[in-house]
Amino acid sequence: MRILSVVGARPQFVKLAPIDKALQSRAEHVIVHTGQHYDELMSDVFFRDLGISAPDVNLEVGSGKHGEQTGAMLSKLEPVFEEYAPDWVLVYGDTNSTVAAALAAVKLHLPLAHLEAGLRSFNRRMPEEHNRVLTDHAADLLLAPTEVALSHLANEGLAHRSVLVGDVMTDVLYRIRDESQSDPIPLKDVAPGGYFVSTLHRPDNTDDPDRLRAIIRGLAALSNPVILLAHPRLVARAREAGVELESGAIRVVDPLPYPQLVRAVASSAGVITDSGGLQKEAFLLRVPCTTIRPETEWVETVDLGWNVLVNSGFDDLARAVQRAAPAATDAAPYGDGHAARRVADALLKE
Repeated sequence: MRILSVVGARPQFVKLAPIDKALQSRAEHVIVHTGQHYDELMSDVFFRDLGISAPDVNLEVGSGKHGEQTGAMLSKLEPVFEEYAPDWVLVYGDTNSTVAAALAAVKLHLPLAHLEAGLRSFNRRMPEEHNRVLTDHAADLLLAPTEVALSHLANEGLAHRSVLVGDVMTDVLYRIRDESQSDPIPLKDVAPGGYFVSTLHRPDNTDDPDRLRAIIRGLAALSNPVILLAHPRLVARAREAGVELESGAIRVVDPLPYPQLVRAVASSAGVITDSGGLQKEAFLLRVPCTTIRPETEWVETVDLGWNVLVNSGFDDLARAVQRAAPAATDAAPYGDGHAARRVADALLKE
């Protein structure tokens, strides 16, 4: 059997790692990189550090407006799919790479499987929400990470093609956590538990200069150092808006390789982010998270007290970030670390 994975962004590379390993010796695995994230810190380093097979094809699409980028991917994916004629096209998450590959596959009548199916923010301002909904309704096999995601698919009439597999990011995070427990913190001049880790990249937070300025002002006022892992989008928007990122408590650093990110988060006092994946990673590492968004797809993190949503009043951000630690829990809503094996089983069975 030939399974063709399409990836293009940092979170997808992390999800790809355990899938690539699970498919070894069980199926031919073709990896297509769209080039949505294309610089070394956001792309190459993940393949190297996570031991992922080198992409068979790199479309080198690069950045661009949503329509431009998605259209470029769609036109370049079609001949690749025709050449490889896979038994399954496997798409990951909710990026433009995801929806472009989904459209290309269904137009060519190729079986389509969606990993991380059923996640919903119910915020139609998010491009990711449109991408995931469109992909779910196009797919032949829906690989759900959680019971909540499975229930969303059932509510949309998709239960008959849905399978609960768990979250593959749990697989790789547990492996990296266990391998790096004795490694030093990959940050200078900070002590364990004495700093926060932050990321910002979503358009709602970066594209409005006043909102971005307010968020940065709130981060700068925190009592402990804030290690801001500066996504290229954030750097560009801040420069355009005249917002100084490195101020007060904020220390700006480049995005970290995934193993170093896990170690940095595990040793931190908390996470402040608008990333979907980092919310969940913080929970799995039992580190409090403050999410700068009005909603989250990972509702379990909020229900269990490890995540708090903040969407306004950033001058008082310290109250949320520096809150008391949540109650300890052994809840495992994201699986047991063996989701990739279940994904491989489901693909081969079908």
